[in-house]
Amino acid sequence: MGLWTKEQLRAFIKENNLVTAQDAQNALKNLFAETLQEMLEAEMDTHLGYKKHDVQNKRTSNSRNGKSKKTITSEYGEQKITVPRDRQGEFDPVVIQKHQSNVTGIEDQIIALYAKGVSTREIQDHLHPLYGIDVSPTMISNVTNKIVPLIKEWQNRPLQTVYAVVFLDAIHFKVKQDGAIVNKAAYM
Repeated sequence: MGLWTKEQLRAFIKENNLVTAQDAQNALKNLFAETLQEMLEAEMDTHLGYKKHDVQNKRTSNSRNGKSKKTITSEYGEQKITVPRDRQGEFDPVVIQKHQSNVTGIEDQIIALYAKGVSTREIQDHLHPLYGIDVSPTMISNVTNKIVPLIKEWQNRPLQTVYAVVFLDAIHFKVKQDGAIVNKAAYM
C-alpha cells in the first residue's frame, strides 16, 4: 500500500498539470518543502502545547514569535522555508535542527566517495550534476575530517582473540513442482 491511493495520485497529477518527468520533479520539490514546513509547525504546536490561534488552550507564557527564513539543500535542490520561532527562544526543532541546512544525506555520499579514494575535486564534480549544488572542496574536507577520528578509533579498537563465524551458502536447483519448473535452494 502506497502513501496515496491511485485516485489521490491521479488527482495530484491533474491538479498540478504534470506532463513530463521534470514537472513531477518540481511538484515533488514543492511537496517536500511544504511537508517540512508543516512538520515544523506541528513541532511548534507540540512545543507550546496549543495550536496556532487557539488561545483557549494556551497554558504557557511562551508564544509564537514569527518565523525566520532558511534555505535548505535537499535531493530536490535548494528550497526556501520558514522556521517558526517562540518568544523565549526555547524552540529547538528536530525535523531541521538549528544551523542545519543540508537534508540530502549528501554527507553520506561524500564519505562513500572519499572511502573509495575519490579526490575532493572529483567529489565536487560528481555532486554538482547529481544534486545541482556547488559544494566547495573545503566543505568536502570538513565533512571527511569529521569522520577521520571515528575511522582511527575503529581501526585501533581492541580485537577479541576468538570470533564465532557461521558460513551459509546455497545452491539453487531447478525442480519440477506442481507441473511447473521452479528454483529451490539447498542450503549448506
